[in-house]
Amino acid sequence: MSNQYLDPKIKLFSLNSNIPLAQEIAKEVGVELGRCAVHRFSDGEIQINIEESVRGCNVYVIQSTSQPVNENLMELLIMIDALKRASAKTINIVMPYYGYARQDRKARSREPITAKLVANLLETAGATRVLTLDLHAPQIQGFFDIPIDHLMGVPILSDYFKQRELTGDIVVVSPDHGGVTRARKMAERLKTPIAIIDKRRPRPNVAEVMNIVGNIEGKIAILIDDIIDTAGTITLAANALVENGAKEVYASCTHPVLSGPAIERIQNSKIKELIVTNSIALPEEKKIAKIKTLSVAPLIAEAIIRIHEEQSVSTLFD
Repeated sequence: MSNQYLDPKIKLFSLNSNIPLAQEIAKEVGVELGRCAVHRFSDGEIQINIEESVRGCNVYVIQSTSQPVNENLMELLIMIDALKRASAKTINIVMPYYGYARQDRKARSREPITAKLVANLLETAGATRVLTLDLHAPQIQGFFDIPIDHLMGVPILSDYFKQRELTGDIVVVSPDHGGVTRARKMAERLKTPIAIIDKRRPRPNVAEVMNIVGNIEGKIAILIDDIIDTAGTITLAANALVENGAKEVYASCTHPVLSGPAIERIQNSKIKELIVTNSIALPEEKKIAKIKTLSVAPLIAEAIIRIHEEQSVSTLFD
């Protein structure tokens, strides 16, 4: 692809959550990132100045709502409002990681459905489209009344394992029942069987591994999940796999939230290597030798170009 995308009607802007990824996406698309300044007033309120005209433009705003979630979400909402008032033709939100996605239903009485609230906030602010990657629950697409393009991280992670040319029998493992569809997609790409870890969770962020469904004896196990947060589930799963006879364990996920004790847990676990994407920017202290990061920039850039040129996005995954 040529390094210069010549349509002046397309503009990409980055907010503060993941500037390196935004720069990479802009380079892949072949445009410069738009000029905008995000400042804080002394009381912490966010001030945004868009420093070039966006009138009549198709604007793409790149912002993951990762840690600090509320700051990043508020930045995004204020940016959308600024773009709407500056007469942007379309306001396309590129959100590699959608925060609050795990609060997608009422699991107990009197719980909020925050994933729906975030969708309402984005729409009310003035977003005209959302482009996201591996939503925690695909049904979240239905929380929006605007078009939403849902990209998949599985092909990127699968390609990495194909290139690794691991020697021995491979089995793709879902760390819980909810991730079986994802595991099956990876297994289809790697032409391997799948296994499932049946676990019970007594309370939030506390995982309890029970039994393994499927044959993992003497095999190379690849765990796949969408989000690794405190890494409790994935490290317990890895250790259980090794205890039950797996030869070695790799882990992979799209969104490396990696909060609290996650890095220490991964470091001390039976996981040989953890493959993640750069949907969330990892700070230096989280970049350990065990973690390998793959870029989603080429995928997102291709999707942006297809949306702009009114072509199919789904064919990216055929």
